[in-house]
Amino acid sequence: MKKILVTSFLSTFIFTCGWAQTNGNAPAVSDPHQGHNHGHSHGLNSAPDAATIQADPHAGHNHGNAAHGSNPPSTGAPQNSPTNLTPAAEVHLKNIRQLTFGGDNAEAYFSPNSKSITFQSNFKQWGVECDQIFTAPIDKLGKDSAFKPAMVSTAWGRTTCSYYMPNNKHILYATTHFANKACPPVPASNGAYVWAIYSDFDIVVADKKGKIVKRLTDAPGYDAEATVSPDGKKIVYTSTKSGDLELWVMDIDGKNDKQVTFGLGYDGGAFFSPDSKKLVFRASRPKTSADSSKYLDLLSKNLVEPTNMEIYTVNIDGTGLKQVTNLGKANWAPFYHPSGKKIVFSSNHHSKRGYNFDLFMINEDGTGLEQITNQSIFNAFPMFSPDGKHLIFSSNRNNGGGRDTNLFLADWVD
Repeated sequence: MKKILVTSFLSTFIFTCGWAQTNGNAPAVSDPHQGHNHGHSHGLNSAPDAATIQADPHAGHNHGNAAHGSNPPSTGAPQNSPTNLTPAAEVHLKNIRQLTFGGDNAEAYFSPNSKSITFQSNFKQWGVECDQIFTAPIDKLGKDSAFKPAMVSTAWGRTTCSYYMPNNKHILYATTHFANKACPPVPASNGAYVWAIYSDFDIVVADKKGKIVKRLTDAPGYDAEATVSPDGKKIVYTSTKSGDLELWVMDIDGKNDKQVTFGLGYDGGAFFSPDSKKLVFRASRPKTSADSSKYLDLLSKNLVEPTNMEIYTVNIDGTGLKQVTNLGKANWAPFYHPSGKKIVFSSNHHSKRGYNFDLFMINEDGTGLEQITNQSIFNAFPMFSPDGKHLIFSSNRNNGGGRDTNLFLADWVD
């Protein structure tokens, strides 16, 4: 996603699972929410330029300088050791290691054995025109700037929200390429911060060499933001098939498709709890008739304006819906702590100007809010490794003051 600052709107990039983006010239957002849809895709995936930072001290805590003085070129070779990438104030994160070094990289999720990741990137040096899906063993990333992860997607259309299947051999993701092999256009902002809800997105399963072995959705409308339950039995995703952006759950083979949420508003970026019995997700809930009318009008144009989002949980059968946060602004990209009792998410609620996204952690009952990151103006898409030892996330830190969003891996300290 993208975000716009005081004087400019930064690059174009879509993250459907965590936070999506728009393409420019929107006014500064006082209450941007969430983001790239899954987390969807989106939010602040670009860093401000140096002039913006100098003009606006709120634009970001040591932005581009998480290593306190070390700023490698955005596309250069790794220059930082794990030690000097770990700010002392980020007490839950130890031995932070940068995994990518150029472009916009986000929504990185672990394989079931915790040894590999799948993620989306628009890094031009990897030969892509817009977001495509990549996978790589973690021990191969961050060491050699010439290393190129294997591309899982077809390189056609736009892709988003990839996730490993239980067999560790296949990857789930959404793509628009069945309708058009070209990258779909980013919508004009027309003075507002909006995300495109591409009606051509469908969910597929591919092997790690890129061969699509199954298409799970083919109905008209948006189907994306899919993730898999830890027990390997279910898939949750967001769809417009009922006329609104709602959560749906199906069996791992695509059968027994059932709607889970029903409230007006954008429900997305869902992940299962460690016991596979609940979902955590981000949602917008229009509060007035005018808000509802605006939401429905944008939805009819395959757009959403995601400036107010909160974190919710619900049982996978649709019962027990609960609002976890009530912070205002954009709260999104949630993921359950390995204990199943806490949730890590991205938020700009603490920002005076609407941007500056950090990771926070909160108890499932909405108590005990704690800030996890404090470096750069964008930190999002957190995911714990299945073994609970590591946290992977996307951040604008350590990018030389540029616009790149990279992947970072940290040891987790409770």
